[in-house]
Amino acid sequence: MTKTLLTFGDSNTHGTPPIVTPGLYGRFGPEDRWPTVAAMALGADWSLVEEGLPGRTTGLEDPIMGAHMNGQAGLRMALESHGPVDVLTIMLGTNDLKTRFAPSVDRITGGAAGLLDIALSEPMQTRHGGFRVLLICPPPVVETGPIRDQFWGAEAVGPHLAASFCALAAARGVGFFDAGSVIEVSKQDGIHFEPDAHRMLGAALAEVIAKL
Repeated sequence: MTKTLLTFGDSNTHGTPPIVTPGLYGRFGPEDRWPTVAAMALGADWSLVEEGLPGRTTGLEDPIMGAHMNGQAGLRMALESHGPVDVLTIMLGTNDLKTRFAPSVDRITGGAAGLLDIALSEPMQTRHGGFRVLLICPPPVVETGPIRDQFWGAEAVGPHLAASFCALAAARGVGFFDAGSVIEVSKQDGIHFEPDAHRMLGAALAEVIAKL
């Protein structure tokens, strides 16, 4: 019986290349996006639903990009649009590091907790017949490149998220993976992943997902 993997995240789940020209849309092909790499490594008995929205936060409405960047509203829609889901991965927090959100470890972890509350709620679990959750901490942002002004101060917060996310995952009884343990962000913009990083992350996550 085919299993379904739902990957919920932001531009790094969508497959946005490192930014050279702000405002110019781009997306890697399937072979260079970590969700596709992971699904292929898991095998033919897995199907993939990619739910990556550039700019998405853990639970904040963006005054510039729009209210629909609130990941908690997005997760509800995703879980009610697709199914049944067997494994849900959540990788968010990068956009919460934008200066306009006054980022802190506690605030971003609280946003991630809200996402887990939705995923683990009885209505959602019942709807899908029960599914496993993997919380992924994105690698730390580096303040460099063409949109570094939007992430001023991110380097002071980002490196501390993994420990907090790990503790949250343990408290909620879900899986955890620190993406920063296997990849780094691109030197081009300090936010997005190069193709080789996508492939490395996809391969690593396939092993984790298979053992959930």
